[in-house]
Order: sequence, then C-alpha cells, then structure tokens
Amino acid sequence: MRYDDFRRSDEIEDRRDSGGGMGGGGGGFGIPMGGGGLGIGTIIVLGLVGYAFGIDPRILIGGAEILTGGHQQAPTYQTDRRPGGPAPTGAPKDEMGSMIAGVLGEIDDRWNEIFQADGRSYKGPRIVLFRNATNGGRCGMAQSAMGPFYCPPDRQIFLDTAFFRDVETKFRGCSGSTCKFTTAYIIAHEAGHHIQNLLGILPRVQRLQEQAGSKAEANALQVKVELQADCLSGVWVNREEKKRPGFVEPGDIDAALATATAIGDDTLQRNAGRRVVPDSFTHGSAAQRKHWFMTGYKQGTVQACNTFAAGAL
Repeated sequence: MRYDDFRRSDEIEDRRDSGGGMGGGGGGFGIPMGGGGLGIGTIIVLGLVGYAFGIDPRILIGGAEILTGGHQQAPTYQTDRRPGGPAPTGAPKDEMGSMIAGVLGEIDDRWNEIFQADGRSYKGPRIVLFRNATNGGRCGMAQSAMGPFYCPPDRQIFLDTAFFRDVETKFRGCSGSTCKFTTAYIIAHEAGHHIQNLLGILPRVQRLQEQAGSKAEANALQVKVELQADCLSGVWVNREEKKRPGFVEPGDIDAALATATAIGDDTLQRNAGRRVVPDSFTHGSAAQRKHWFMTGYKQGTVQACNTFAAGAL
C-alpha cells in the first residue's frame, strides 16, 4: 500500500507512552451480566474478540459474560495521563502512528465526499492509540484482548497497535509489506461502524437486539452489522483507489481477504478446537467476511452494503 501522500488526520490521541496500568481511576461501565448467559461458542469468540475486531460487544450484546475461572469484579484502569499533562493529540511522528493518521485522513476525506453527494454532513471519528489498557470512556475499559473496537457513544476507535503484529504473527492474516494494507482494512472496518452510527443503523440494531427473543437472534443481528462494516471498508478502498490510482499494490487485496478468513467466526472456533456453532457467530464466517468486503470493493456504493435486506446473507 502506498500512503506517503495520504493526508494525516489530527483526530488522534496517542496514549501509548502513558502507562495505562491498573489503578483507581474511572473506567466507565463494565460488562453487564445478562440473563441466561451466552452460548459456549459465543464465549469462545468473545474470549478471542481481540482477533475478530469490531464494535465493542458490550454495546450491541445485551449481556456478555467472559468466563475466566470464576466471577471476579472487573478491574478499573487509570485514565492515561502523563505526569506533565494529557496524552498528546495530532498525527504521531512514528511510522505506525503516522500511517494510521494517514489512513484516517483519507477515510474521512472519502466519506466526506460520499456524504456531501447525498446532501449530508460528515464528522469523522477519533482514534485513541494505547498499549495494554486504557480508559474507554462510556464503553468502559479498553483492553488489548478486546482488539480494535469502535465506541458509539463517544464516536471513538480504540487501537492497541500490537494487534497488527498479532494479525501477522499469530493468525497469519498477512505478511511483509501487505500488512500495511491489512492495517488500513481494519481501520476502515472500524470507521464503517462510525458510518453506521451516523446513519442511525447502530441505534436501531441495539433496539432490535433488546427486543430479540434469543441470543441467537441477537447474534444474527450483530453479524449483519459486522458484515456491513466489512462492506463499507471495501467501499472506502474502491473510492480511494479511484482518487489515488496505484495506492493498492499487488498482494494487498489478497492480504485483506486472508485477514478476513483468519478472523471469521468459524475459523476462530476451529482454531480454538471447538465445534463450529453458527448461532453463536457475532462477526460472520470467513466466506461471508470475504464476500462482503469484495462487494463493497467492487461496487463502491453504500447501497451495495445492505446486509439487512431479506436473503442478503
């Protein structure tokens, strides 16, 4: 992926050098304990949620219980603050931070164009970079094990950049220089959740999940949300490629598809040595994730990403 000429966004808060250890500071709400609990397959997936990036599952799943050998009070984490003041904002200077700022800048520019063409105003998300754990605002604690996620109430994306190394080394979702494009795909997926939030899709889905008669029904709704975000990430790649011909290099799309395969719910469950349980899926199968990313990439329109249409899945 060529990104030297990307516009760097200033909507970055860099907490990576701020510590983020356990402490007594505010951490927001924890994971609610929903009635009935989750199926074993979903528990497995949530246990590996760091490797199936998406929307904070606490926002869309009415109750989540990650079993870790007993019921323990969730720890709180100090807000990330340097001794001399707040964490720095603006485009970071290191290579990884600069690339993320560039990807966000281009995502914002392309979506601003799409929204303007539809007569809408657009305001992009902010990305919070951190290590290990940090205050996630109204989404509670952001922890590395959760992976990248979007917090709808605060309109922020939380990223522990170590996740991108895990995609390459632990899950073989990419290799070499193509991992840069995989990073862009992941950020574009999170930005897809922001688009859903702006369009009112996330609030509507949350209401439907609260009314759902079963966990399987609620999970099926979240799968549609996640696959739509995959599709919207493909829309951005389509628009960016038209704006900057040559930004996608040989092997980049294959790397994105390999990542989609590595983080499909069925792949995660198999790798955990468990039976594949479709009713427990929260992000979609490997085949579904690949299909919807390519749908957005080939067609380049929001309209193509209607995963909620009858028979779409």
